[in-house]
Amino acid sequence: MGSAAKKAASSAAASKKSASKKAAPDKAVAKKAAPAKAAAKKAAPAKAAAKKAAAKKAPPGQPAVAAPPRDESHTALVRRARRINRELAEVYPYAHPELDFQNPFQLIVATVLSAQTTDLRVNQTTPALFAKYPTPEDLAEANPEEVEEILRPTGFFRAKTRSVIGLSKALRDDFGGEVPGRLEDLVKLPGVGRKTAFVVLGNAFGRPGITVDTHFQRLVRRWQWTEQTEPDKIEAAVGELFPKNEWTMLSHHVIFHGRRICHARKPACGACPIAPLCPAYGEGETDPEKARKLLKYEKGGFPGQRLNPPQSYLDAGGIPAPPLGAG
Repeated sequence: MGSAAKKAASSAAASKKSASKKAAPDKAVAKKAAPAKAAAKKAAPAKAAAKKAAAKKAPPGQPAVAAPPRDESHTALVRRARRINRELAEVYPYAHPELDFQNPFQLIVATVLSAQTTDLRVNQTTPALFAKYPTPEDLAEANPEEVEEILRPTGFFRAKTRSVIGLSKALRDDFGGEVPGRLEDLVKLPGVGRKTAFVVLGNAFGRPGITVDTHFQRLVRRWQWTEQTEPDKIEAAVGELFPKNEWTMLSHHVIFHGRRICHARKPACGACPIAPLCPAYGEGETDPEKARKLLKYEKGGFPGQRLNPPQSYLDAGGIPAPPLGAG
């Protein structure tokens, strides 16, 4: 081999060696970068989800909104339902039955009278009724026409008169003048169904029960706790989501919320404390200012339904209802 050829070969080898040395750090850099790229790839779906969530964020001043649950598992439903109840317990720590009563007899009569009218109207009517007929024995012997006149403001007063006199006779004749503390006995009384029975059991005897009134039915369906429409089936479906010892207060929380914020015709969605958990958010007014004007009772600065509410309600800013004919 000539000197020129040797020189060229030597030069090529040197170039190759130099290139090899140069490539080594690049490979090392690439090797180091690989895990970072993998991590970035792994994080991409999370970032996309966060971006999507940010896009769904409510405008300033309005609550963040939960997407309607799709294919929600039973476990997820239980968690969401119980969280709603915990949130409502913080909003309504003073939740209570909104009928005035001093004993089981007064409560069962007041609950029967509350059909097709407001608790407020019942509370304004029962003081005169119980002043004249303080015991089942007294009401059992009452002149129906005199009772009708007292109950006239509650509506359907003739049917209600028959019911309260009939249940008073049953209490006198079958239960020694005492309200029974068992569901199977209560539902046998005239005018008493499961709803009334659970109101009495839960609030007069401390025995758990779910009160499925119109507010309760509306809200549990809006929250997609159940698709049932019959009260006894709603009671069973919702009862499976909660421990039995929570049933009575759960009923109060839901009914309080239905009367004050989650109204039938125009819910105050923009002022709702559980909007982030509600699949039905947006059915009502979402503007916070407009929604606040829809609030009722103490949430709107107005009187409640009881003439003699619990002290806890008064301490929370609640205002007693006025007597019949006042103001």
